[in-house]
Amino acid sequence: MATVYVGIDVCKEWLDIHLHPLGRSFRVTNDTAGLRRLKRELDALDQMPRSALHIVMEATGKWHRAVQRSLHADGFYVSVVDPAQVRAYAHAIGRRAKTDPIDAAVIAAFVLATKPEIRPLRDAETQALSELVARRRQIVQMVVAEENRLRMALAKQAQKSIKRLLKALRRELESLDADLDSHIRKSPVWRVREALLTSVPGVGATTARTLLAELPELGSLDRRQIASLAGLAPWTRQSGKWKGKSFIGGGRGKVRAVLFMAALVASRYNPDLKAFRDRLVAAGKPKIVATVATMRKLLTILNAIIRDGRPWQNA
Repeated sequence: MATVYVGIDVCKEWLDIHLHPLGRSFRVTNDTAGLRRLKRELDALDQMPRSALHIVMEATGKWHRAVQRSLHADGFYVSVVDPAQVRAYAHAIGRRAKTDPIDAAVIAAFVLATKPEIRPLRDAETQALSELVARRRQIVQMVVAEENRLRMALAKQAQKSIKRLLKALRRELESLDADLDSHIRKSPVWRVREALLTSVPGVGATTARTLLAELPELGSLDRRQIASLAGLAPWTRQSGKWKGKSFIGGGRGKVRAVLFMAALVASRYNPDLKAFRDRLVAAGKPKIVATVATMRKLLTILNAIIRDGRPWQNA
């Protein structure tokens, strides 16, 4: 049975839907009633089984997540794709106009052309952990911003205001850390995995918890796949005899950010990774290139540690 690709353009008020190759489009409200109507419409497609429907939407934060969870809970196959990739595809096929119905059709055509993988939806506990980790990151950013303002402030009244806010933010940070500790303790698997990850010199609790929340595939993929997922797989530019510099990008930016800091620490305190980075620098590699290579090697090590269930051991 041929697959029907269902492109959904998600916004706060509406869901615009396009069915490819049926060529049918319609709109429903982005609420419980609208989702019920969408499911009825999909179930009424000549009695097609849900396994023959592939639903795709762009990542739009909380709006797409609510729709994704609802459809996934009812047994539909759902993929979430990068909006930048969809827009690039639209330009490639000459589709310059941009409206919600057009976007829904482009999304459906994009998935037909690229066949994105259907990944399992995060469970509620992992989603809650991800939100706690994200909130902690936001509080840390606010603390850093206020500390910078304190260094620049001259008026005593302004300094007092900043210090009061810093005190409140640090209390909130302590409270979030306690919430994270409690959340991790609820899961024996998370407790074991956190202990395994933090056994590696240079990897602290913040890095471990970010990986648990944002990279649940850790330990289940090979080294190339996990590097690609984190956006650490280098891609090259080459044409004829010309060869440009390699770059990294895409993937999960939050994972890449914590791995960068972990790699800097590991380059000082982890004997194996320090030796690895030093060899690259001694061979003439720029320091940032050596650091990125260290990030990739660190991720490979962490992936193997979770896969094998064995803590770090010095070589």
